[in-house]
Amino acid sequence: MITILLIVLVLLLIGALPAWPYSTGWGYYPSGGIGLVLLVLLVLWLMRAI
Repeated sequence: MITILLIVLVLLLIGALPAWPYSTGWGYYPSGGIGLVLLVLLVLWLMRAI
């Protein structure tokens, strides 16, 4: 389960990079979504649910 979560997290981090010209106007939305996912995972990890 943890391996799958790590793979998904790495894919999200790669996808949030503004590598294309059209993605520069996205602002903080991609990184904010990743931050929310990290926060949820951190809370679950602290509660020993994962």
